[in-house]
Amino acid sequence: MRAARLIKMVLLLQSRPSMTAAELARELEVSERTITRDALALSEAGVPVYADRGRAGGYRLVGGYRTRLTGLARSEAEALFLSGVPGALREMGLDDAASAARLKVSAALMPSLRDAPSSAAQRFHLDAPGWYQEPETPELLPVIAEAVWDDRLVSARYRRGDTEVERELAPYGLVLKAGVWYVCARAGTSFRVYRVDRFTAVALGDERFVRDEEFDLPAFWEERAAEFARSILRTEAVVRLTEAGARGLPYVTDRAAAQEALRAAGPADAEGRVTVTVPVESDEVAYSQLLQLGPEAEVLAPPSLRALFARAAARMAELYR
Repeated sequence: MRAARLIKMVLLLQSRPSMTAAELARELEVSERTITRDALALSEAGVPVYADRGRAGGYRLVGGYRTRLTGLARSEAEALFLSGVPGALREMGLDDAASAARLKVSAALMPSLRDAPSSAAQRFHLDAPGWYQEPETPELLPVIAEAVWDDRLVSARYRRGDTEVERELAPYGLVLKAGVWYVCARAGTSFRVYRVDRFTAVALGDERFVRDEEFDLPAFWEERAAEFARSILRTEAVVRLTEAGARGLPYVTDRAAAQEALRAAGPADAEGRVTVTVPVESDEVAYSQLLQLGPEAEVLAPPSLRALFARAAARMAELYR
């Protein structure tokens, strides 16, 4: 633990002209007294750490000292590619590896480029969860993430409806979609997608699986996501929309389905409304979605869905009369 902290301290000092004890303590999450002891230990080990006293003082490396400890470990290199999603790194247990990797890269950069990491971090941040959600980290995510990184087979129990099933899985990749974690895994000879929060138990196996080199995680996810979106749109609703309703339709229903329905719509009627046929999941789901459009949408069919809106309109009229 202390050895890792000392290495990190050297890398920090190598990446910046100087740092105060308070800055080092904050970065390393220790007290300033510990920083003083660590600086002395480094000096005794032959690392030329020099302390400047006074208000503008701090610690620095003397004589252009460069450590050779900047080679990236495999886990650090892999984590570095995910450093744009800090929340995901924390949830998978890779925060320390990414931090070490960023420090090593910073230490290896030319002095004129050492502000590049912080400059980029101030210009781009990925916030994956949707609005109005409090994301929860699945308890078994770190175990599954470890299996993904190490190509380890796992024995898992998965909640499916009211029952649990057992599976031997080869976990190929993790996907974070709108705050929800999924694992893409090979079960037998086929690839499937599992929600991580539905695993009730996961045991790492000693055996490693041979990864299919042709497997493309982004392409696989895009294909399965499109299949899922199509599969849940089991019925259709015929809706008459004002201009404002047409603009709002893609924001309350499936975006691709809504845009396709709008492109296929005929010309507007005498009142400026267009009639579209849009795929929906069910009457109940369509009701909750289209209700957001208020008077900008009139449901024409099916009769069961129109009846839901008629009852809602009568109740609203009674409330506001």
